[in-house]
Amino acid sequence: MIGYLTRRIFIMIMTLVVVSALVFVIIQLPPGDYLTTYITELKSQGESVDPQKIAFLKEEYHLDKPMWQQYVIWVSGIVQGDFGRSIEHNLPVSEIIGDVFVNSLILNFSIILFIYIVAFPIGVYSATHQYSWGDYGLTFVGFIGLATPNFLLALIMMFLAKKFYGTSIGGLMDPIFENQSMSFAKALSILEHLVVPVVVIGTSGTAGMIRRLRANLLDELHKQYVTTARAKGLPRFRLLMKYPLRMALNPFIADIGNLLPQVVSGSVIVAVILDLPTTGPILLDALLSQDMFLAGSFLLFVSVLTVVGMFISDLLLAVLDPRIRLGGGNR
Repeated sequence: MIGYLTRRIFIMIMTLVVVSALVFVIIQLPPGDYLTTYITELKSQGESVDPQKIAFLKEEYHLDKPMWQQYVIWVSGIVQGDFGRSIEHNLPVSEIIGDVFVNSLILNFSIILFIYIVAFPIGVYSATHQYSWGDYGLTFVGFIGLATPNFLLALIMMFLAKKFYGTSIGGLMDPIFENQSMSFAKALSILEHLVVPVVVIGTSGTAGMIRRLRANLLDELHKQYVTTARAKGLPRFRLLMKYPLRMALNPFIADIGNLLPQVVSGSVIVAVILDLPTTGPILLDALLSQDMFLAGSFLLFVSVLTVVGMFISDLLLAVLDPRIRLGGGNR
């Protein structure tokens, strides 16, 4: 077990190094940079550009150095806990992220919890009641959830809330609580405002999870060991919980590695539409303005979620299914 953990941690570190290099290169692939765009905007407005100021800013943000030196400086800072300085906001990246990180954490955790709580019982029911009216109805709802884009669902819910209730559902709390410390009233306001974004963002993930769990459980229920257990008189619920459901949960658990980054990246457009104070709008602005340190830190964070999610799912699968071995070789 110790050897497996050591190998996996080493692989995770090497993966993140490669991903960080790719992220840094991809961000700089478009021509120009933030300062170039800034100079172009000033000139288009007829304003003068101070060459000394531009030279100072290039030196300050290491834009006068080759790309590989910029990358080394950025990675060296990350190792020391310094994610660089945002060119657009003129603030440390950690300070910008810190302001909205808690909101993003609350939102994304709520979405993942919603997906699992809703998808698990529906997937089990749909598989154990195959071709029933309930199965057809839930399947139809699942297809609607898969086919409906998150941003479109957000716009529809905003329109319905405004038309029938005359209220706005944007934000994560009432405006009066934004600059106040945490209290029971503020926590209640956050919970009320979480309902819409959680449902909007979690719908597609829930629908996909239901379909996968249903398919896997149906496959297990038609295997010979289930028929044998039924012939021996094993109660239906005990049979379901002890054997086929455990085997069907393997892809359900393995999806953790994909679910974490999908939730974060999928909430970007919805966060812009619903005016959510999360990392999504900041990431979008950073990509559009080519703020490489800010955008790179966000994308690297999503990569970390992917790697850590895969690591967690592998450990849970090893615990859930005794057929999975952590080491190589036949036993």
